[in-house]
Amino acid sequence: MPFGIASFRSRQQVFAFEAALSRAGIRTQVVSTPREVALGCGLSVRFALEDWPRVVDVFRRSHPANLIGFYRVAPRQGARPEITAMPVM
Repeated sequence: MPFGIASFRSRQQVFAFEAALSRAGIRTQVVSTPREVALGCGLSVRFALEDWPRVVDVFRRSHPANLIGFYRVAPRQGARPEITAMPVM
């Protein structure tokens, strides 16, 4: 099942954004950044795609530093996941 991630250059920002999402009632998980993104500190915040509008709202209110980007991750059996950038409008 596809999911979203927020990737940052700083582990501190990963944990700060994860905490902000959690305070907003959004279920999150800190995960290893997929190698296809291949930038940043190696950790990302995972969230359900159904929460995307709320994630954007928290992002706009908290203005976290060092964001690399948001990505949709679609796991594929026996292959690398499909990674697609999710622009914040």
